[in-house]
Amino acid sequence: MSDIDLSVEIAGVKFRNPILTASGTFGYGEEFNEYIDLSRIGGIITKSVTRYPRPGHKPPRTFETSSGMLNAIGLANVGIDRFIEEKIPFLRTLDTNVIVNVAGFSLDEYVEVVRRLNDADGISMLEINISCPNVGADGLEFSSSETSAHKLTAELKKISRYPLIIKLSPNVTDIAAIAVACEDAGADALSLINTLVGMAINHYTFKPMLTNTTGGLSGPAIKPVALACVMKVYRCVKIPIIGIGGIMDHFDVAQFFIAGATAVEFGTANFVNPNCTVDAVEGIRDYLRDMNIATITDLIGRLRD
Repeated sequence: MSDIDLSVEIAGVKFRNPILTASGTFGYGEEFNEYIDLSRIGGIITKSVTRYPRPGHKPPRTFETSSGMLNAIGLANVGIDRFIEEKIPFLRTLDTNVIVNVAGFSLDEYVEVVRRLNDADGISMLEINISCPNVGADGLEFSSSETSAHKLTAELKKISRYPLIIKLSPNVTDIAAIAVACEDAGADALSLINTLVGMAINHYTFKPMLTNTTGGLSGPAIKPVALACVMKVYRCVKIPIIGIGGIMDHFDVAQFFIAGATAVEFGTANFVNPNCTVDAVEGIRDYLRDMNIATITDLIGRLRD
């Protein structure tokens, strides 16, 4: 089989292949540009952008764990003003889809960032990180309830020029219920999962390894959880799902597709092998050829009971 079609489409946006980079693991794209040919992957997702610049938490804010890593970066970023002035010009030059990850601590902050991005060209979609504490709701995450997730999604959908991907947290009672609420509110796609809450302790000092005490656990350790979440959500919604969580190679890509994903994001793997995304493009093509599957979308939701 010579012609393998790796293209996918999400909310009208066409991707040459389903391999994306996860927010927070790829900088603003420029950091990896000298190492890999970004035009060979389906798209990049920027690190989170907030209304105002954020220095993030004090180091140490990352810690390697068994089969993964903890991070408590604290949404460190340049803020929307500098992002538009300094980062967008480079992003416009890329021959791949650019998805901007948006974060905030109130509904007004999300709205302001999305409004500002409406005036910026060179963007394909927005990924909305709803795993941020809502300062107007006793510090609870926007992802913590169907009501808050629905309200945020609906308000952003009203004003956004770009299709919206809502990034879901696994740190909830029922991720499928949150997913359905976001779909009902107009979400164009979902990405899942964000990191799991975890911590590490120094047994000599009795202190946490991270200055923030807890952080987000990512890497291969969370892949089984991510796969289960994708499968569960796929059975409840009709909009596309982007799988995230411990994806290291093309076999992981295949498994997420079988669970119900239409695209995937490589995160922690970028720290291990900067070329992992490009390697996965070639690997998944070979896998599909070996399986006698001509189109990658034919793999979506093929899980057998």
